[in-house]
Amino acid sequence: MEEVAIIADSKGKGFGFAQGVYDYLKAKKDIDTSLVDIEKSVFKDGEFKVRIKENIRRKRCFLIHDSNKAPAEWFTELIFLLEALTFSSPEEINVVLPYTRFARQERKESSRVSVNAKALADVVSLYADRGMTVDLHAGQMQEYFSIPFDNLYSFPSLINYLKKNHMDIFENLVVVSPDLGGGKRAESLVKRLAARGIKTEIAFGHKTREKDNEVAKTVIIGEVAGKNCLIVDDIIDTGGTLIKTCQALKEKGAMKVYAFCPHGLFTEGTEKFKVFDKLLVSDTLCCSYAENMEKFSLVNLFGEAIYRTTIGESMSVLFDEGKVQEGQVSLEDYEKI
Repeated sequence: MEEVAIIADSKGKGFGFAQGVYDYLKAKKDIDTSLVDIEKSVFKDGEFKVRIKENIRRKRCFLIHDSNKAPAEWFTELIFLLEALTFSSPEEINVVLPYTRFARQERKESSRVSVNAKALADVVSLYADRGMTVDLHAGQMQEYFSIPFDNLYSFPSLINYLKKNHMDIFENLVVVSPDLGGGKRAESLVKRLAARGIKTEIAFGHKTREKDNEVAKTVIIGEVAGKNCLIVDDIIDTGGTLIKTCQALKEKGAMKVYAFCPHGLFTEGTEKFKVFDKLLVSDTLCCSYAENMEKFSLVNLFGEAIYRTTIGESMSVLFDEGKVQEGQVSLEDYEKI
């Protein structure tokens, strides 16, 4: 029987996520799963060291790194934990990043600038055997890693959540990308919905700017009058673009406007997002919730991905709605994620 160790910081904000993944795996009868804590010692000058609190020798380890830490602390602690894991003689080191910090800095956009996503991938690849995350800002970042690194998709879990709780959203629905660059993401959701028998249309927001970093106006491309609109994006930071897209949709006659983003940073709080009829975010990050906000969990998605990694089964089959239609995966199993 495979021995699996889920490693997480019990004092971190994201420990509940790791606990949920552990509970999911604990129910599996063909693997032996343990939950291992981290000890962090901080010195007076601000330096710190980390220690894995239990023996993990010859175990397949999955470090679920807390995404809620400040970026510099997140990165530094990740390096030190990987170093500690290396010296602990595990069977395999897997890095699990519910939200990948620095993923928005994935290209060289000016002279003498660091490509932080590449630096992150290089360091992780030095220590880990495998890695996984969900909804990378730029999918091509996977190519920066010299180890297998899986970019999971939250859309299957989103569809399952909406079908169980908000079927009314699918009525007369238009999927909206807040900008042309996010068009592939919106198209992906439209195709996944179609595979589940839900027909939708698609629309796009086009941003015009009068000054750098300031969106002056958003123009909607597509027919949205009298329709329910679901804006999809990957990250909410300040939310400026998302809110302007919502306002533009309502000005063009949209009936109800919803939004979905898996990673909710909310660096300027959540109060201003009350313009949406409903705002859906996942639990990859912790935040305070306004009355119109709902959280749905990606714990099962990561739990099943870790399980399939451990026993050597394909993940691509599970997360492809087309395989459900073809009968290669049962709808009952698919709706667990």
